Amino acid sequence: MKPLLTFAKLAFFAFALLLGLPASSQHDHLGGAVEDPRFLAQFPPMMQAHILANMRDHLLAISQIQEAMAAANYDKASQIAEERLGQTALKTHGAYENSQFMPPMMQEFGNQMHRNASKFAIEIQNSSATGDSKPALLALSKTTQACVSCHAAFRLK
Repeated sequence: MKPLLTFAKLAFFAFALLLGLPASSQHDHLGGAVEDPRFLAQFPPMMQAHILANMRDHLLAISQIQEAMAAANYDKASQIAEERLGQTALKTHGAYENSQFMPPMMQEFGNQMHRNASKFAIEIQNSSATGDSKPALLALSKTTQACVSCHAAFRLK
C-alpha cells in the first residue's frame, strides 16, 4: 500500500501544478506554520551542499539563457543550455553520485530536466536559422517545468 500512497501524493502534486495551484504552503492564512507535505530526500551533508550548489547554478544558467535569447544570441543560449543543463552537464555536475541518494521519482524529474534542456539547445539553434523562437521557448518551459515539479514534490535534508 505504501508505493500506491507515494504515487497518489506525487499525482496530487502534479495535478496541482497543472491547475496552477500551490502544491504546499509553509504558512496558513493567519501566518501560522504548517507542516511541509513534500517528500524528504535525505542526503549526506556534503552531498546536500553539492546538489544545492548545482540547483543554484541551474537557475543562473536559465537566467543567462534568457539574457542571451533577449540579445538574439541563440548560439550562446544553446551552449549554456547544453553545457550547464543538458545531457552534457550530467558528468560535470556529478549526476551519478547525486542520483544514488535520490528517490526514483526525483531521479526521473532530473532526467526530464536534462533531456528537455538538450532538446531546448537544439530548438534554440533552429531559431537562429528560422527566426522563430517560439519552439525554443516551449522547450525551455518544459525544462523548467521539470524543476518546478521536483521542487513541489521534494525537499532536501
